[in-house]
Amino acid sequence: MVSTTIKVENPEDAKDPELCRYRMLCASRLADVLRSIDGRWKMPILAHLSAEETMRFSDLERAIPQASQKMLTQHLRELERDGIIARTIYPQVPPRVEYRLTDQGKGLRTVFLSLLDWADARDPHKETSSAK
Repeated sequence: MVSTTIKVENPEDAKDPELCRYRMLCASRLADVLRSIDGRWKMPILAHLSAEETMRFSDLERAIPQASQKMLTQHLRELERDGIIARTIYPQVPPRVEYRLTDQGKGLRTVFLSLLDWADARDPHKETSSAK
């Protein structure tokens, strides 16, 4: 039988080891999720794809001109690997490739909107500018 020892940081958790396990699981899952959208150009990519049904690579290059072709390609591949976006290749000359959010990726829209609401609520300039 394998025994697992959980390091208890919060003394309250020692009273409820199940709560401690739950918190550790939540922290681990959240870290995994954040890793899948972490990357300098992933958020701009997701923002542009959230606003459009599909985008071609050249559209994304124009929309995010600061991103190198290499980094844009790398982030698109990672997002595809993680099931957040889908890539469709059309068999024509020259080849046409389109990117779109998957259903899983579309689920991030509400998360992003909530984050924007949170950012607006903590923006100290918003209060002063609206009071003028």
